Amino acid sequence: MTMTINTNPKFFRTNIRKNFLFNATKKLLLLIGFIIFFSCNNKQGLNLKSIKTPTGWGYIIKNNDKIIIKQSIIPVIPNQKSFESEEEALKVGNLVLQKLKQKTSPTITKKDLILLSIKI
Repeated sequence: MTMTINTNPKFFRTNIRKNFLFNATKKLLLLIGFIIFFSCNNKQGLNLKSIKTPTGWGYIIKNNDKIIIKQSIIPVIPNQKSFESEEEALKVGNLVLQKLKQKTSPTITKKDLILLSIKI
């Protein structure tokens, strides 16, 4: 059994350069991937705000300063009536906000109003 040993110093320098470039390229690609992931992973800036209406209270839900829901009357009931208090409006608004964050339908039912103790 014979063993050959490469004593050429150029061989080692070439391998070191290749490995360094390969590792640097991997790190750069990984960094670019993280930057893209975090810039594209834009969390919704959903927020809730109460509004005063001529007949009571309502709420607005915004996504990054763009109004997506403006509710000035109590949903589901047949007559057009605003919420009696700011607290009632915010209770319903918070429920809608939770549904939006869970990516479910933001509709409100009469049962939801009853569970939230909203005067109909």
